[in-house]
Formats: sequence, C-alpha cells, structure tokens
Amino acid sequence: MKTAADELFREFRAHSVSEFFRKNAAMLGYTGKIRSLTTIVHEGVTNSIDSAEEAGVLPKIFVAIKRVNDSSEHFKVVIEDNASGIPREYIPDVFGKMLAGTKLHRHMQSRGQQGIGVSGSVMFGQITSGKPTVVITSTGNGEIVRADVMIDVDKNEGKILNEEKFKGKWQGTRVEIEAKDVSYMRSRYGPFNYLRMTAIANPHVRITFVEPDGTLTVFENATNKIPDRPKPMPLHPWGIMSDDLLILAKHTKGRNVVSFLSTELSRVSRNKAQEVCRLAGIPPNKKPSQLTWEEAEHIVSAFKQIKLHAPPTSGLRPIGAADIESGMRQILNPEFVYTITRPPRVYRGGLSFLVEAGIAYGGNAGRTTEDRGENEKGESEVGMELIRFANRAPLIFDQGGCAITTAVRNIDWRRYGVDPAAAPLTIFVNVVSAYVPYTSAGKQSIADEPEVLTEIRTAIMEVARELRKFLYRKIKIKERQERAGVFEKYLPIIAKKAARLAGMKEPDIKPLLKKLTGVEYVEEGS
Repeated sequence: MKTAADELFREFRAHSVSEFFRKNAAMLGYTGKIRSLTTIVHEGVTNSIDSAEEAGVLPKIFVAIKRVNDSSEHFKVVIEDNASGIPREYIPDVFGKMLAGTKLHRHMQSRGQQGIGVSGSVMFGQITSGKPTVVITSTGNGEIVRADVMIDVDKNEGKILNEEKFKGKWQGTRVEIEAKDVSYMRSRYGPFNYLRMTAIANPHVRITFVEPDGTLTVFENATNKIPDRPKPMPLHPWGIMSDDLLILAKHTKGRNVVSFLSTELSRVSRNKAQEVCRLAGIPPNKKPSQLTWEEAEHIVSAFKQIKLHAPPTSGLRPIGAADIESGMRQILNPEFVYTITRPPRVYRGGLSFLVEAGIAYGGNAGRTTEDRGENEKGESEVGMELIRFANRAPLIFDQGGCAITTAVRNIDWRRYGVDPAAAPLTIFVNVVSAYVPYTSAGKQSIADEPEVLTEIRTAIMEVARELRKFLYRKIKIKERQERAGVFEKYLPIIAKKAARLAGMKEPDIKPLLKKLTGVEYVEEGS
C-alpha cells in the first residue's frame, strides 16, 4: 500500500547546477535590463584580465556592444583579449560547465572565484536569444579555433555545435554573446561606468570600448607594470575554525599533529605547533586523521593564546597606493587625492585579506549629473561618490547591502569637514582576498564580516583624516587671501589720508603690503 510519503517523493529528483541557475538567473546578477547587460561585460572582462595577468601579459581588452537588427533590446557583446588563449579541449568546460575552473581550489587572489561567471553569461545569452556563444581562441601555436558553444542544462555540460580551425599568428580569446531583453544606457549602472571603474582600479590595463552608436572610448593604461602573479597561501590560524582544521587533517601528508600544523598552516613553526599541542592537551605524535571535533576546538582555542606573525601576502596582489593614485588622477583629475594600502588581516576561516582605500576631492570627483540628474533649476548636482571593488573588480550593484557601504555610513563625515550630500568627493575601497566573502553568486556586495567591516572603516577614516588636513589648509589660505584683499583695498587709502592730515609726504607702502600679503602691490592704471 502506497503511503502519502511515497506519493510525495515520487517527483523527487536531483538537479544540475546549470538547471538551478537557469531558473534562478537573478542570483548571478541577471536581473533588470541594464544590469544584465553590464553583468555579461563584467564576467568577460574579469576573466580576460585574470588570464592576461597569469600569462604575464600587459592586458589589452577590447569591448564592443552592437545592436542586432536595430533592436533596442537585442545586443551582441564582443569581448577580446590578448591573454594566453584556451586549449581546444577546455573550451566546453570553460564556457559550458558551472563550478569548473582554475580558481576555486587555490588559496590565491583572483577576480573570479566560483567558476560560474562566464558560463552564466553563456547560459543567459542562450535562454534569451536562443543563440550559441561564439568563441574564437588561440594559444599562440599557429592555430586559431572558432567554436559555437551551448550548455546542456540537464547535464551541466558544454557542447560545441560547430567548429572551425584556421592558421594565424594571433593569440588570445574573443567571445561573442547575443542577448535579448537587455538595455544599453550610459548610466551609473551601465557598461561604460563599469569599464571606467575598472580602469581606475587597474591602471595597467588598456581598455577600448565601442558603444552601440559607434562612440569609441579608450581608457589608456597609466602604468606598464604587470602585477606579480599571486601564489597559493595556506590558511592562517587566527581565523580558522574546527571544521577547516579537520578537513585539512584528512588530506595532510604530515605524520603527526605537530608536522600537520606546521606544514598546513601559515606562520606556524614546529615550536609553535608543540606549544599549541601542550595548551590543547593533545599528544604531539597523534595522527592528524584521528583528531576529534573536540580536540580540533581545543587547538583553535590554543592558537588564540599564542603570539603569531601576521598572515602572509604571497597570495594577495593589492593595487598599491601609488597605482591607485595614478588611476584616480588619470580618470578623475582631482584637486586632492590620498591613497593607502593597509596591512593584511584575517577573517573567519583563516583567510587573509587586506583593504585599500583612496579619497579624491574636486575636479571630476563626486557624483556627476549623469549619476544624479539635475536640480529644479537645471543645475548639475554633486555629492559623495562611493566606488567599491573586490580584487580590483568593480562592484556597481547591490550597494545597499555591502560592508563597504555600511562602513561609509557609520562614519561621522562632519568630523572631517565634509558634507556627503554636496562635496565633490570620491571614496575608493578595494577588498583583496583569496576568498572575498560575497553575499551572493552575483559577486556584487561584500558580507558584513566583523573583521572585514572594521578594517574597511579604519581604512576610510585614515584617508579622510588627510582630506581634513587638506581642507583645513585650503580654508587658511582662503582666509589669508581675504585678509590680503582687505589690506590691498584699504591700506593705500589710509596711508594717503593720514599723510595729508599730518602734512607729510605719502609713504611708500609697497614693502609693507608685500610683507603682509606676500604679493607685489601694483597701483591701478600703472
């Protein structure tokens, strides 16, 4: 006799990752017509820059957005790079299999992390236009491969529908994705602003962009230095959890707990490992695979009682204060700019991270009319602009739920002489980590991890203090100029009338004026 449970579970079946994200495309950032188009550009550009850097090539990225059949909601996105290219056998997996890639399993910084991004773009183009993604690539071996790729959603597999091979000396990858129900607009959330922000955070990248109306913009690189390639990093004990420790213990080559801790974790010497074993009450010669959950908890607690060096930065590649300043000066042309790169810290899971911050005032800094529109009198408005990044990749959506936004809102800007609603001010924040704690697979906002939030706030306040000094000096200079104006206007009159009343010759007050104002006095009409 069939029960209610039998009837209920008759429809039970497993789903592929691709099928899940096809039905939940909004989780990947494909929600809204403008955002969806920008997300396609974002995924392609981040992959291209990562690939070029890993190949040791100065990135040159070409992006074009073309209307299809003169439609206002049907576009082809073309992204081409000069990176390493993709071997033919990996094309189906790179563009057609989700959660497959070269990044997720390595503890090192990269713009992409999950192996979902570009395959998500392929899927979005496929389900909105019905067209395959065109991939043209070459590894520099003299052969160029052109392939039409689609995703088998049920199997989470990429399929090559058509393939051509021809000879050529070119090296790199070109991707062409058609998508419908998307819209192009030169707004704060559009592809143009995304590429502008990418140029600020990646001063070594040259980006050429062709808009649907044919407008050509070139974001020139401000430096020719390619960032050093990051190296995989072991976890750091400061933020590690019991579960992390037990997972490492299962795969370690260490024969005992001491060798396990000193080889699998960063900044842990054999002496430190022995001290941890003593504090945790665990035999140093015990096999790592025999550790219990309770023993793992004791080890985690013991690490909090000993002194360790700060986490390594070998797997992190920050932009650097000098390059951030170069990027902000080139794009914003500000009156004042100050940038910093903070020392590394650790958050939950033993993951290293660091925060970079910059502040720009005046010039083209702040929100523009394009961002906020005009006031009732038709005058352009300005105000504080927050530009957020994670591993150099711009975060332009989901700003309200981001730790960077929370940190900015928790600062009393009046202490720094700034009115956020009116100041021509741009705040730059870049969070760097092997695993940025994103709030969703769309990778557009950072979770409010306490350690991360505190460090972001500290970095912003540090650059804001320098702005306060600049504004104070500016006020003092203005006051001196105003005082000088008063002297220049009235002192000659006073001297002339005083000399007349005293029956004396009018004195030469030019030296006095120069001493008081610091400028040479010239009589009107001379």
